[in-house]
Order: sequence, then structure tokens, then C-alpha cells
Amino acid sequence: MAAKDHNGHGKRSEQQEEIGKEAEEEVSAQNGEEPAESSKEEDALKRCEEELRACEEKYLRMHAEFENVKKRMEREKEKSVAYAQEQFARDLLPVMDSLELALASIPTPEEGGDEHLQKLREGVQLTLEQFARTFEKHHIRVVDIDQGFDPNFHDAVMQVESEEHESGQIVQVLQKGYTYKERLLRPAMVSVAK
Repeated sequence: MAAKDHNGHGKRSEQQEEIGKEAEEEVSAQNGEEPAESSKEEDALKRCEEELRACEEKYLRMHAEFENVKKRMEREKEKSVAYAQEQFARDLLPVMDSLELALASIPTPEEGGDEHLQKLREGVQLTLEQFARTFEKHHIRVVDIDQGFDPNFHDAVMQVESEEHESGQIVQVLQKGYTYKERLLRPAMVSVAK
């Protein structure tokens, strides 16, 4: 507020300024100048609303992207946990193969094996059975060959003549295949009939 002089002119000059402003606004309104200023305000308001909508849309897109990334990471985490033992299981397969070959190479009593070899054979057989139970417990299974040849689970390494089998059927398993849960650890190596 302006300071008053000795005659009280400071208060009057403020009042005069306010009256002058009101008069100018009335003249502007009568001359049609108010709509132009109102139009500018409306344009500014529209720009602000458009910017707000753009920001809201950007926020929604970013939020949706964040949720997608979050879900993807959860799925990857679940898979990582579920298949954490896959490499370890794959590393045990040659051990299982070696034990099976060892068992096959030890002669039975009918083939002339003595008592010591029979004890060794029993030990290897028990070890193989223990491995098989442990594999089953941890969802490691032998690839099925009874359903016929399936290129997703079988690797045909050779074709052989066979009167007992139809063309394309599995004749012999050369190396067992294994799955871990739903994933293929190793395909079964097989020979198929021509």
C-alpha cells in the first residue's frame, strides 16, 4: 500500500489506479478485446490438458512396460530355480553310461564269471539302481523309445536292415537319452530300420 502524504493523496492514487484498471477492462470488453485474451487462456488451457494427457499416456506405457519386465524377470527367475540342477544332471549322464557299460562287461555265472566277479556285478547293479532312483526323484527320466522314433527326442545315427521292424522304427538304442523335467538333456542315440 502506498504511503499517504500530508493530504491523503497516497490512498487516493491507489484507488484511482484500481478504478482505471476496471475502466480499461470495461472498454476492452466493449471493444471485443476480452475474447482474444480469453482465447489465449483457452489455448493455454488446451495445451496444458494435451500435455497432461501425453504425460498420463507416457506414465501408463511406462507402468505397463515395468509390469511386463517384472513378470518376465519373475518367469526367468522361476525357470532358473526350476532348472538350476540341469547342468549337474547333464554331467552325471556319462557316469551312468560308464556304470551300465561296466555292468554289461562283467560276465554272469552262466558266462563263466566267478564269485568275486558276481560280487562286483551286484555292487555295480546296486549303484546303478541307486542312481536310477535318485534320477527319478529329481525328475531325470530316460527318453521313451516305445512310442517310436521322434526326432525331438531321438538321434538316428544309422539305418540298418531289419525284417522285424518297419521302416523308420527304432531297432536298437546305442546310448540312452534323458530328460530333466520337460527339457531334453540328451537325445537317445538309436539305429532305425531302413
